[in-house]
Amino acid sequence: MWKLLTEKKVLSWALYDWANSAFATVMLAGLFPVFFKQYWSAGQAATTSTFHLGVANSVAGIVIVLLAPILGAIADAGQARKRLLLSFAALGMIMTAALYGVEKGAWLAAAVLYALGVIGFMGSVIFYDALIVKVTRPEHYDLVSGYGFSLGYLGGGLLFTLDVLMTLYPTWFGFTDASEAVRFAFITVAIWWALFTLPLAFNVPADEGLRLPVFKAVRGGFRQLRNTFAEIRRLKVVSLFLVAYWLYIDGVDTVVRMAVDYGMSIGFDSNDLIVALLITQFVGFPSALLFGILGNRIGAKAGILIALCVYFIVTTWAYFMQEVYEFYLLAVVIGLVQGGVQSLSRSLYARIIPPEKSGEFFGFYNMMGKFAAVIGPVLMGSVAVLTDSSRLAILSVTLLFLIGGILLLMVDVKEGERMARQL
Repeated sequence: MWKLLTEKKVLSWALYDWANSAFATVMLAGLFPVFFKQYWSAGQAATTSTFHLGVANSVAGIVIVLLAPILGAIADAGQARKRLLLSFAALGMIMTAALYGVEKGAWLAAAVLYALGVIGFMGSVIFYDALIVKVTRPEHYDLVSGYGFSLGYLGGGLLFTLDVLMTLYPTWFGFTDASEAVRFAFITVAIWWALFTLPLAFNVPADEGLRLPVFKAVRGGFRQLRNTFAEIRRLKVVSLFLVAYWLYIDGVDTVVRMAVDYGMSIGFDSNDLIVALLITQFVGFPSALLFGILGNRIGAKAGILIALCVYFIVTTWAYFMQEVYEFYLLAVVIGLVQGGVQSLSRSLYARIIPPEKSGEFFGFYNMMGKFAAVIGPVLMGSVAVLTDSSRLAILSVTLLFLIGGILLLMVDVKEGERMARQL
């Protein structure tokens, strides 16, 4: 196992999870939601800033929903998966660093830069996921996918720890106050992301074959996209899995992006919430790798279902939560399953699609995942505004885990693998 995980191309691929998890941790889940509410949305009601943050996430999600399948098909047609990954990553890095210059109260500018950063992050992940077929064989997908998420939790957690320390003790690092430290933290995310993307840029093999001119690649991509639509309709197992994934990953992403906002809305101190997120990161590091091993033993589908049961219980518990220590316990439990449901979903999907068309098929995969990111935050934000209850907002997420899990039970993985080979 360790020989596989230390192969240059496998390790370099997995290190991109280490790289981009800085954005996922600091921006999507950690410091940005707190800073957006307290600094850029100063003077606004808690439910109003929740709505603005939800809309920013949803706009970014809509863009990816519209572009993901097209970009995936263009990448396959033009042999450009790696190049497009690096281009979207650069967009995310630049927009994240630009947040340093946004003044207090300028919530709209912060939301726009954040949304563009999210587009860069999510766009790069389309092609990162698709490259798994270039670095390992199908029998190793569960382990390698879990390895990437495991390194992501560790890498994101380490930078998040540094940024939290800068925020709590700004004078130690030469800052005048916490707000200056948080703004500089956005620059550290961009630097970290860029630095640890280099191994993938140099060591992961680029697509083989003829590189088409841009116009021909786009034309070929649209032609290929039409074919993929037809193939997905034929591949009933893929279609059913995508719908199930759309629903349950909606719940997962909403919990990740809105947990800190929810905790603040029910009166918890932001510092306690940040520490809880750190706990999730470091618990997630070994558990994501263990879920990869578990997937090899009992199957990816069974591993995902276990994680979804835990998520359903945790989200219901969050509705009744009263004390900060409960938030810490929830952070531990979520850390145990979050990486597992993400990594096993990626590896299960890789098994039931044709590998030579991984870009376009993972375009649809990410389209469904990001379409979930459109609905979830807006659902939670809208329920919060309409009912004036953040607790009812978080409870609404349980329905997504329930329906998604039921549909996943109906997915025949063996039949999906057979049809992918046949195609």
